[in-house]
Amino acid sequence: MNDAKHLVPNKMRDFFCTINLDQEEVFRTQVVEKSLSPYFGEEFYFEIPRTFQWLSFYIYDKSVLQKDLRIGKVSIKKEDLCNYTGKENWFMLQPVDSNSEVQGKVHLELKLNELITDNGSVCQQLVVHIKECHGLPLINGQNCDPYATVSLGGFSLIFDIHNTKNVLIGGIYLQVTRSSSYTKKSQFQVEEEDIEKLEVRVDLWNNGNLVQDVFLGEIKVPVKVLRNDSFQAWYLLQPKENGNKSSKTDDLGSLRLNICYTEDCVLPSEYYASLRNLLLKSSDVQPISASAAYILSEVCRDKYDAVLPLVRLLLHHHKLVPFVVAVAELDLKDTQEANTIFRGNSLATRCVDEMMKIVGKHYLKVTLKPVIDEICESPKPCEIDPIKLREGDNVEINMENLRYYVDKVFREIVRSSISCPTLMCDVFYSLRHLAAKRFPNDPHVQYSAVSSFVFLRFFAVAVVSPHTFHLRPHHPDAQTSRTLTLISKAIQTLGSWGSLTKSKLSSFKETFMCEFFKTFQEEKFTESVKKFLDDVSSTESKEPSGVSEPVHLKEGEMYKRAQGRTRIGKKNFKKRWFCLTSREFTYHKQQDKEPIFTIPIKNILAVEKLDESSFNKKNMFQVLHGEKPLYIQANNCVEASEWIEALCRVTRCNQKRLSFYHPSAFLNGNWLCCKATIENSVGCARCTADVPADTQIEIDGDRETERIYSLFTINRSKLQKLEEACGSIAVYQGPRKEPDDYSNFTIEDSVATFHTLQQIIDIVEKLDESHEKYQKKRSSSAKYGSEENPIVGKVS
Repeated sequence: MNDAKHLVPNKMRDFFCTINLDQEEVFRTQVVEKSLSPYFGEEFYFEIPRTFQWLSFYIYDKSVLQKDLRIGKVSIKKEDLCNYTGKENWFMLQPVDSNSEVQGKVHLELKLNELITDNGSVCQQLVVHIKECHGLPLINGQNCDPYATVSLGGFSLIFDIHNTKNVLIGGIYLQVTRSSSYTKKSQFQVEEEDIEKLEVRVDLWNNGNLVQDVFLGEIKVPVKVLRNDSFQAWYLLQPKENGNKSSKTDDLGSLRLNICYTEDCVLPSEYYASLRNLLLKSSDVQPISASAAYILSEVCRDKYDAVLPLVRLLLHHHKLVPFVVAVAELDLKDTQEANTIFRGNSLATRCVDEMMKIVGKHYLKVTLKPVIDEICESPKPCEIDPIKLREGDNVEINMENLRYYVDKVFREIVRSSISCPTLMCDVFYSLRHLAAKRFPNDPHVQYSAVSSFVFLRFFAVAVVSPHTFHLRPHHPDAQTSRTLTLISKAIQTLGSWGSLTKSKLSSFKETFMCEFFKTFQEEKFTESVKKFLDDVSSTESKEPSGVSEPVHLKEGEMYKRAQGRTRIGKKNFKKRWFCLTSREFTYHKQQDKEPIFTIPIKNILAVEKLDESSFNKKNMFQVLHGEKPLYIQANNCVEASEWIEALCRVTRCNQKRLSFYHPSAFLNGNWLCCKATIENSVGCARCTADVPADTQIEIDGDRETERIYSLFTINRSKLQKLEEACGSIAVYQGPRKEPDDYSNFTIEDSVATFHTLQQIIDIVEKLDESHEKYQKKRSSSAKYGSEENPIVGKVS
């Protein structure tokens, strides 16, 4: 999410933006103050844990005393997301109209039968059965209280989804099941030839009691779909036809977005065996450019599309290090100067970058989060560029402040080698020795090979974008962002081998940075960097010298069910601040207050979702420990999923994890799920989050293999072109003919590459057949009155 411009009202206001799945808010940006064209500059990456129809972005005008005002929205249908993925687009804001704000679906059954009336005439009976509603929105944080109107041929009937009623409409009886006790009958005269032109319309509303009722959506089904038979299907609720027609069409401004959406249909694991085995053997193929993994990166328009699933798959099967070594060796063949080693965006560097993001999350939090929190929460002025100094700023004081922060960040980094993940150390060890082998006469290249990753591509990037690495919940304000940028530049320079020499300092574009670095003692910092790089590129095991501090993993505001009872005897839900560390799970009355309840991580037995029916609340989960279950309600489905994942991950090695649990609550003397009356009885359902104790990184290997299959499918024409190029080289064995067709491909061994390509194409074709059979089976076993739901989706 980048920025917005020309927002109304046309005066400087405080704006923020939310991301919504249908009507459920899942993310919120920071507030940008005093602006008409706010720059948000925030990135959100999340798995979508439920079905949805629309991905929406709402711009709000922040109010202190009144309710925040919704200025406008951008709403994109799920089916249209693929049209915008991977590219930046400006979207015009649309007006917000309550009649167009809908979500959820209804399971509707219609039957058309012949019926003999009391006077002996034959008419048709239309039975409308609302079987189930799913995914309706929360109203003021609570499940809604829905009722419906069913209309046919201009006649409308109100019911609250409970009993049954018949109404005669011309030659048709309209029977609505689950209706109210309202028994008035009404009749319309309908010509028989017009019966098939009729449509049943179901409108859903939320009963507001003392406030105005809220429209939840409508469904329209033509009677002709019945054809003297029964028909049932799930229907997605739709907005009213006149949803936005009465709204103002004035220019509300625009919002710039960069959306990346992927959706995968993951088959059972055995279908991917051939492709998975071919990919996992990549590091053994000679030359590496003839391997399936390398070919994947060659045919993808953007290497990053290939790198993400490839790295995750190789990590999952412990095959990443040999593959990185093989592609790095190929990368070094084209590197002519030692000072440019691993500076480009090659397959090798991107694989290492992605590996560090995945396995280094914990390492970054241990190392940088405390000092980043200090910089963001108690910022000191650090601007040293004379052009950007504010009135009254003292450049000498600012330089002292910046030096204080740089020293502190640098000190935390060079002391952190003991926390560096073993996998990162193994990769750095290999890269260091490859560099020394490629440039044997340069004693420093072995260090610059490692520093180019760990300083330039890891720590420096995390400092300048702490929100991207989950070190901070939001993008920092403009002044703090500038401070972090200056610190990041300093860390890059200090970590780059030999950058503090006078000759290197003179090459700085910014003279103010050159002056700043003159205050550093080269020898002292160089020795610290050298020792740190030696430590993180060593394969020797490292034992901590003392008791490590607990690592802060996640925090946020949620609701928990009270452990005690209120004065009227009922348990209620209270808003609390929750904090998860590597040592304990706590909740507090307010942020930064002492915990009022603590569960040691070692005592957590299971973390599972809780059935919505337990307390008539959505997005609930339970933490099972030695005492009674702790019931918690998250603010949205994405937040609930992330908390469950974080808690499961940190408790994966607990020896007493449960295998069974109760998916519902124990209320009124029995478990709602199995009706057992003993509170400490064994659970009735198998735990879904039963993670093996040796799993360190949770990766779905089948999901990643499916993603790779999709990339091969999308780039099938390039596979065929590469196959033709290999055939041409193998046959003619002379100067390449028509080089424009394949000059961008790396073909070291045309025969080996051709053989791998044939295997890839054959496997992809077989998976095509499997997907086609699955889709036919799926479409024949489920009817949808409107749009189907995504199988697996994620948005970034």
